[in-house]
Amino acid sequence: MKTYRITLNLKSAFATPLKGDTLFGQLCWAIRNRLGENRLTELLNGYTSGQPFAVVSDAFPQGYLPLPKLPGRFYDKIEGADRKIIKKRCWLPELIVNKPVTQWLAQAKTASDVSGQAKSLSEKHPQPHNTINRQTNTTGEGGFAPYSIEQEWFLTSVAWTIYLLLDTERLSQDDCQQCLQDIGNIGFGRDASIGLGKFSVSEFAETTLPGQAGANACLTLAPCAPQGLGFDSKNSFYQLFTRFGRHGDIAVHQEGKPFKNPVLLAQTAAMFAVQSPASGFIGQGIGGNGELSKTLSTTVHQGYALSIAIHLQERT
Repeated sequence: MKTYRITLNLKSAFATPLKGDTLFGQLCWAIRNRLGENRLTELLNGYTSGQPFAVVSDAFPQGYLPLPKLPGRFYDKIEGADRKIIKKRCWLPELIVNKPVTQWLAQAKTASDVSGQAKSLSEKHPQPHNTINRQTNTTGEGGFAPYSIEQEWFLTSVAWTIYLLLDTERLSQDDCQQCLQDIGNIGFGRDASIGLGKFSVSEFAETTLPGQAGANACLTLAPCAPQGLGFDSKNSFYQLFTRFGRHGDIAVHQEGKPFKNPVLLAQTAAMFAVQSPASGFIGQGIGGNGELSKTLSTTVHQGYALSIAIHLQERT
């Protein structure tokens, strides 16, 4: 599989975070719409048995990767630094990845460091909506049924990067790039039909993931499913969250339920201890055979994550 660095220029607000597993789901729909359902079925053969045709990372500010939330003993102490400022350091410059993990916190940047101006890379604002009964063309009971959807506006001065592992013998770079651009043109995630989630692909270039010599752990660049894969639990560090997924595209309108079964995942920037790791991907494909969805029995979820091989030095 080849690794690609893809640069996105965001052109609207977003109502859905640019997470790798969600991006993969929309990529599958884009492939189905452009290349046909049979083509997507071919690509998904072997997906749940360790043979993904593609693995997509989260979107990160260009030139940065997420800093793992390791216990403080793994990082060098920063004398005289404000504790509150240190806690805001969450972005690791890519050029620092090859340096010892002990130095990462001292080299990490805050959102204001990355943007060069603002305290945050984005701002969230509630957008009012109103429920409409399409049979009567009126609002809900009582004449008014308002609700709000949170929209996230990103700084236009910051470009965003995603990383992609792609089996080019199964799906070409050109086809994949076109499908990603299709997502950007139509809109990513929730409320795409009213103009949210728009982006353009400005770069799609082959690259190499960094890695460290003597690696004994993996740093993940997207949510993943590590269950039952034999990682050393005592030396692995991650945050759990539950993905309450729902179908997109035309599956929303098909008979059955639009919601998928919930999935327990490890959040991005997890650190998993494993013997002789190599930069590439870890995790597993989820679903198939009706395990994830009663609406579409063939539905799968990206439980894989791109990973960077890291040497994690134990400290007491």
